Amino acid sequence: MVTHLRPANLAELSEAVREGPQRLLIAGAGTATGWGGTPTEVDAVVDTTGLDGVIDYQPADMTVAVRAGMPMADLQKVLAEHGQRVAFDAARIPLGATVGGLVATADGGPARHAYGTLRDMVIGITVVLADGTVARSGGRVIKNVAGYDLAKLFHGSLGTLGVIAEVVLRVYPLPKATRTVAVERPPDEGFELAGQIVARSLEPAALEWYDGRLLARFEGTAEGVARRVAALQAAAGAGWSEVDDAVWDEVAGVALGAPGDTVFRCGTLPSRMPWLAGRIAELAGAAATVTSSVGVGVHTVRLRSGDPAVHAATLTTVRDEVAGTGGSTTAIRRAEDVPAWGPPPPAVALMRAVKQQLDPVGRLGPGRFAPWF
Repeated sequence: MVTHLRPANLAELSEAVREGPQRLLIAGAGTATGWGGTPTEVDAVVDTTGLDGVIDYQPADMTVAVRAGMPMADLQKVLAEHGQRVAFDAARIPLGATVGGLVATADGGPARHAYGTLRDMVIGITVVLADGTVARSGGRVIKNVAGYDLAKLFHGSLGTLGVIAEVVLRVYPLPKATRTVAVERPPDEGFELAGQIVARSLEPAALEWYDGRLLARFEGTAEGVARRVAALQAAAGAGWSEVDDAVWDEVAGVALGAPGDTVFRCGTLPSRMPWLAGRIAELAGAAATVTSSVGVGVHTVRLRSGDPAVHAATLTTVRDEVAGTGGSTTAIRRAEDVPAWGPPPPAVALMRAVKQQLDPVGRLGPGRFAPWF
């Protein structure tokens, strides 16, 4: 029988991990349960949603400290009252994804083009290690884990290195104006236009190739946004239109998928975008939708409900080919018989060493990165 633990503060979390059963699964709002490998042989679930709320917020300092179980959507509402935000737009936020869960999954959205992901916004983090030890980097130190940047280390760790308890984030002003321009372009021409936009320093907040269109979102003052939109329109020539910001909900839908879909995310050199889009079309045809953060090299693929064998073959083929070029792939939605991970990355020996150092008996998230460790 699996025990359910729901600590309400840092001390309770430390005790729950230290005194809890042998094998623990760390869970937040449950919006990313399908990410990575399926956890196996779990004795207890540590539910972080009890670690909720703002710890400290001084708007003039442009930082906010929160407990990791706080939903990001709730945090954004608090910040908006002061004309501020976390410049982060992962698709899972409206579903209740927590701050800690978003860090642990290394999730992100189109705003990664200008602002990066949460690892770039975290200026302090507190975690509980597998033996119950509290460790913190940034700000005041309870125990410093020498040699580790905990925020970057735990970013994408999927609950296998420790439990994120508290996070200090950098915040940004809310923009006065936002406009989105869409330009009809095939992948190769979309990538070329994206390069021109970057070279001309038009500074879009998001630059995403989505299903045959290059989307550029501009934020700032009304005058500044209008100037940059006009410059993009001049550079694009024909095929452009201004679209409602609701188009970004469509982009988010690619990452969320639906029951029966297969969804995966690839990280490559930005220049590989045209190849990847073409390869997906070749393997899966009209059943596939691709959205790519062009300037960053992060691509999300949705294979809509259909033949599971086609889904499995597409994911496996693309994952192997991406790995062969030094890239990586994370499965977000997949059938149970489809392996979560492909060939181990070059850094797998380092990953195993870090796991051994922080969780030597393998208590946390067993199976998440199987068969790598």
